[in-house]
Amino acid sequence: MTKQLIYKCTVVAAVALFVSACKTPALLTKEVNKEVPASYNGSLDSTNSGQLSWRTYFTDPYLTALIDTALTGNQELNITLQEIAISQNEVLERAGEYRPFVGLRGGASVEKAARYTHPGSTEATTDIKPGLETPDPLPDFVVDLYARWEVDIWHKLRNAKKAAALRYLSSREGRNFTTTNIVAEIASSYYELLSLDTQLAILQNNIGIQNNALKIVRMQKEAAKVTELAVQRFQAQVLNTQSLQYGIQQRITETENKINFLLGRYPQHVARSSDNFETLVPEVVRAGLPIQLLSNRPDIRQAELELTAAKIDVEVARANFYPSLGLSADLGIRAFNPVYLARLPESLLAALIGDLAGPLVNKNAIKAQYYSANARQIQAIYSYERTVLNAYIEVINQLSNIGNLQNTYDLKSQEVQALTQSITISNNLFSSARADYMEVLLTQRDALESRFDLIETKLQQMNATVNVYRALGGGWN
Repeated sequence: MTKQLIYKCTVVAAVALFVSACKTPALLTKEVNKEVPASYNGSLDSTNSGQLSWRTYFTDPYLTALIDTALTGNQELNITLQEIAISQNEVLERAGEYRPFVGLRGGASVEKAARYTHPGSTEATTDIKPGLETPDPLPDFVVDLYARWEVDIWHKLRNAKKAAALRYLSSREGRNFTTTNIVAEIASSYYELLSLDTQLAILQNNIGIQNNALKIVRMQKEAAKVTELAVQRFQAQVLNTQSLQYGIQQRITETENKINFLLGRYPQHVARSSDNFETLVPEVVRAGLPIQLLSNRPDIRQAELELTAAKIDVEVARANFYPSLGLSADLGIRAFNPVYLARLPESLLAALIGDLAGPLVNKNAIKAQYYSANARQIQAIYSYERTVLNAYIEVINQLSNIGNLQNTYDLKSQEVQALTQSITISNNLFSSARADYMEVLLTQRDALESRFDLIETKLQQMNATVNVYRALGGGWN
């Protein structure tokens, strides 16, 4: 009768656990939107510059050498490598959780039970006398194999391993995205360095022109054609231009050191060729189709992997409502005297235990984990959609920027050409006393500013080609 009662109670408890497990809370759901526009500007050409390797896209040998150095020496990239290693170890850890764990242990202890306790009173009722095999206090020696295994009925542990594997892949995409950004940052800084070198050369050339003009003004002052005021104004113009070169030199130093930092090395000269910066032709960029962003951009792939992992996390959290089945076993030898350990089968111990456990009352903690996992999943959906939207807008902005900068550069070139010619004209008119010295000064100043503006526009053009390459997902492959 007692056995039947125990059996019935066990069956009732198991049924109650299963019925309780089937009642999981309802969740707020959201479907991810993976649709993107069909094209950027109406073109269906699938040729995509973002799929080119950076060695093909960037042709300057000095620039490619810098990028090569950065891909091995950059600290941020090396940090992400360790993050990948951490994620990989997480996968191994999760994989081990749903496999049986077997260990070997040995131990020794001694225990003296108090007389007026249950163990002590029980021993007192025995007929074991002093001098027999059982000593007092009682030692205990044991050597055994033990095993534990949680039977992964609901795939909770396997799903946790899948989520960890997805996050490992996500960390790899994170490194690719970091690589893309570092390649783009080095290229932009390199072009900035070339533009500063060019500006410095223009400035030094302009200082020579202004010094010649100053000599002419001094000669005219000696001939009483102009006053000392004109000489001082020309002198001030020369000094002002000379002072500008130190600001450019400081920017060159800072830009070089920025590149050195990205390369993971201490400040040193950055090898480069600045002679042809003004004649550089921006790379012709082909944007391809927006759908290609989903496979080209590492940050989008990273967000997609994080989203998939977050969905699996919800399944892991749901499994906490279900009963879990655990198995444990022991096999070894045990005795109160080491000599008796070899006496088999008397010293043999063996145990096999199975337990079924699940929540019945007060599931608040499990519900909270479940709701939190679902909220993180919805967060991951919004994060993915935002990443895709941001990528599309970046490409659109840079494509527009490239076209507008080309028009700006064409007009700036005409402006520089006109002002360069006006310098010669103003000098000739001033020499023949047909123009005031202020016209010469203003013409020289405007010509210098227009040259600087032209170089700045060229820099923006080169940076736009770098930025659109990064926006298309180039630089990591």
